[in-house]
Amino acid sequence: MSVLHRARKTPDPPESDTPPPAVDELSEPQSARVPRTRISGAWVGICATVLGFVVLIVFMLQNTGTVAINFLWMNGSLPLALALFIAGVGTAVLATAIGAARMTQLRRLVRRGRN
Repeated sequence: MSVLHRARKTPDPPESDTPPPAVDELSEPQSARVPRTRISGAWVGICATVLGFVVLIVFMLQNTGTVAINFLWMNGSLPLALALFIAGVGTAVLATAIGAARMTQLRRLVRRGRN
């Protein structure tokens, strides 16, 4: 039952000279923790993503100097921030591919163990 709908009980008059308790039953602390939902998780993810993009934009604006890039047979020049961003994305793609291969390997092992 909700706290708003709960009827407040009046304490019985004291039978002795002792003072009534300082805390009544409605002032007991309720659970301060709010349950987590998918929407709250999505909201936290969106906030973190926006913050990450703001940091990325500031980084790119501060590193606009041009650098020479030589990779295999390709030569050219790029802004430093863009070169670092491309390197970071390439690293993330490589790490994701390795992780996916490992998960596939572990799933196959689990399936073989069931049979």
